Amino acid sequence: MWAREALIAAWRETTVFTPAERAALELTEQGTRLADGAGVDDDVWAAAAEHFDDEQLAALVAQIALINAFTRMNVMITMPGGSYDVGQLARVEA
Repeated sequence: MWAREALIAAWRETTVFTPAERAALELTEQGTRLADGAGVDDDVWAAAAEHFDDEQLAALVAQIALINAFTRMNVMITMPGGSYDVGQLARVEA
């Protein structure tokens, strides 16, 4: 599983993602990079709709928006990504 996560940035060049995952990744990219164009192309939305029903699409869009919101908040407060220290959770639970 971790190997696939490491390949997300290169999802177009790999063969490890299912067609549904590829549709979700394309929707995520276009929904995130709004400044690059006019938003999500109709064909990208249609491709996602081939794999996900309306409820699943709504959940996917909500997750994309939430991840983007957290990313923007981290930029605003200058919190670097990947700031977890090994054992951090164990120290909190102790």
